[in-house]
Amino acid sequence: MVNDDTGINVVIITGLSGAGRSQAAKIFEDIGYFVVDNLPMVMISDLAATAGAAEGERRRIAVVTDTRTGMNETDLDLALIDLRRDGIRTTVLFLDAHDDVLIRRFDETRRPHPAAGDSLAESIAAERSAFEPIRELADVIVDTSDLNVHQLRDRLRQAFEGVDAAPRMRVDVMSFGFKRGTPRVVDLMFDVRFLPNPHWVPELRDKTGLDGPVRDYVFGHPEAGVFLDKATGMIDFLLPHYEAEGKSYLTIAVGCTGGRHRSVALAEAIAGHLLGSGVQTSVHHRDVTL
Repeated sequence: MVNDDTGINVVIITGLSGAGRSQAAKIFEDIGYFVVDNLPMVMISDLAATAGAAEGERRRIAVVTDTRTGMNETDLDLALIDLRRDGIRTTVLFLDAHDDVLIRRFDETRRPHPAAGDSLAESIAAERSAFEPIRELADVIVDTSDLNVHQLRDRLRQAFEGVDAAPRMRVDVMSFGFKRGTPRVVDLMFDVRFLPNPHWVPELRDKTGLDGPVRDYVFGHPEAGVFLDKATGMIDFLLPHYEAEGKSYLTIAVGCTGGRHRSVALAEAIAGHLLGSGVQTSVHHRDVTL
């Protein structure tokens, strides 16, 4: 039997070595979480019970965990069952990054990789394989490949600051360019390359979908409005069903060729629709400055 919401919120921070766990821990401290590093899964329920003992106070706890504690998907799954059974709101945050980015970060810091392997690339591959089942249990996956520390802070603040209110679906809408590859983390993806490309209009080439003339050009084609109506209609249909299944976070990606014009304009329009419907929504543009 699941107890009523106790007002305690636990975020379990995990992910690949070099993907930003330490930076994430500092960010959670800055936004008011009590942060514990390298805590075995079997101790999380006791920590949550102790931290939530003071009446009238809501407690926010972030636990950083990885293979140093011998953690595996079974331990994590059992811990989640215990926490949620006790009415403790729990979110698993998984930090990921491309292999070449992880290699560069380890080369820059000259730290040894914790996983066993004859080379750095083999160590990363071994850890990624070991973490795959844990990644599948995550509620929020953040790819830090293209994020600096300030962008990571903004992303985590958007997702986790102010979670004391009753839990609701949070949606992140992003634009991207297919020529730089599809996002690693996405739940719904839309391809808007069927629309005429403002890149081929000389006076629009150096502008972006955040500029009025580009928006007017994109939505000056009737098919853009039809797409927006159909896309937002599908999203409106899906959100309550996702929420009913316990999904708290949704990432929607909108892609065009370069990620500067069409996808930006449509991502902004989708985010505006969601915000107008009262959905907690953030929007960012991966490739708009390239």
